[in-house]
Amino acid sequence: MKLHDLQPAPGSTKKRKRVGRGHAAGGGKTAGRGTKGQGARSGGGKGPYFEGGQLPMVRRLPFARGVGFSNIWRIEFQPVNVSRLNRYFNEGDEVTPESLVEVGIIKKASQAVAILAEGDLDKPLHIKAHRISKSAREKIEAAGGTFEVLPKLPRRVIKRRNMR
Repeated sequence: MKLHDLQPAPGSTKKRKRVGRGHAAGGGKTAGRGTKGQGARSGGGKGPYFEGGQLPMVRRLPFARGVGFSNIWRIEFQPVNVSRLNRYFNEGDEVTPESLVEVGIIKKASQAVAILAEGDLDKPLHIKAHRISKSAREKIEAAGGTFEVLPKLPRRVIKRRNMR
């Protein structure tokens, strides 16, 4: 079988009916639109919003901006796995957000860093980050390293409209 041999299964496709081509063609005169009225006109018919004069569903539902709740004070953490620390740092190195930017693990030192436990760590490292998972702390201590929690970053100030 070749690409030019491909064709749909017999009976699965049907020629479209060409309406408005005269009586003999079988779809002449009104071309399946009936006689007069809104449906016979071009662009006829109401839009999906219209429900026959009844208050549309969209207007009956309570007004909501977006979906759910947005915490404006949320702090985004940049996740870093211990396997990446193992790959990029030597024994006894100090790992800080600035050093993570230097080696290219994270993009900005100004964002909070979270250390996660995926992978193995076999070097003692001194790690400074904003958050650490329980299992990551266990892996770091098992390798002979230490962990120091950095203070929380200042929250960004969000200008809010005066709401009265």
